[in-house]
Amino acid sequence: MSAKAEARFGEVAARLAGQAALLIGWTPDTFWAATPEELAAIVTAAAPPPAGGMDKATITAMMERDAHG
Repeated sequence: MSAKAEARFGEVAARLAGQAALLIGWTPDTFWAATPEELAAIVTAAAPPPAGGMDKATITAMMERDAHG
């Protein structure tokens, strides 16, 4: 790995470690012990739901269910 690539990796890793500490309370040891998949799973779970909301059919079905319940 080139010196430039190593510097870039270090910058990105430091930023991710800081974000993990702020957002999910991970210590540096926890961050470095985690796998990329573990970090990705947490970031994905914390992300806001996709835009667009519910469609009309879902809302209608909910209204009908609640009106008869």
